[in-house]
Amino acid sequence: MPEEPEIRRAAYAEKKGEIVLREHEYDGIQEYDQKLPNWWLFIFIGAHIFFLGYWITYYQFGWFQTDEQRIERAMAVISEVKKKALDDMLAKLTDEAIINDWATDPTRVATGESIYMSNCIACHGQDLAAKIDLGGGQSVNLPGLPLTDGEWKYGDKPMDIFKLINEGTPADSPGHNGAKMEAWGQKLPPVQIAELTAFLVSKNPDDFQQK
Repeated sequence: MPEEPEIRRAAYAEKKGEIVLREHEYDGIQEYDQKLPNWWLFIFIGAHIFFLGYWITYYQFGWFQTDEQRIERAMAVISEVKKKALDDMLAKLTDEAIINDWATDPTRVATGESIYMSNCIACHGQDLAAKIDLGGGQSVNLPGLPLTDGEWKYGDKPMDIFKLINEGTPADSPGHNGAKMEAWGQKLPPVQIAELTAFLVSKNPDDFQQK
């Protein structure tokens, strides 16, 4: 049988493989001690050195950005990209372009219809009438304005509609029965707002005469 390792009483183990029974004892409880392996000690000490260095550079020198700062910077970049995309779109988009080009392009109109069905029917209805037909001659009004009655409260030009969708109901307007449309430019890129505008123009040919 292998020999039992010698156990002596001491404050702590001094060499590898040595097992000591520590000198202190409380309420009959005794504690063994062994020398920790060097790899463990290197990791332990290294972690403390890393923490101290990181703490100094992060909190004292400010060499690293906080999570909040990184998020703010990323949001600023996104806002700048969206602004440039909008500026580029507005530079080449006109009332005539929407009426004669966008609203006559079946692909763009179909895309605009898909965008409408995904985002707008809750307020303006599937048939753009801002109502839900309950049958039997009864219907329920939805929060939005109808988009097929020939009345355009905030401007009757295609670019007026584009601006309304992009920026939402003007701040100085009470909205429709107290309800205001959100600024979809915060969620949709300019090209999709243009396609949505083209779809609405295509559904109202008498209001927007092609030239």
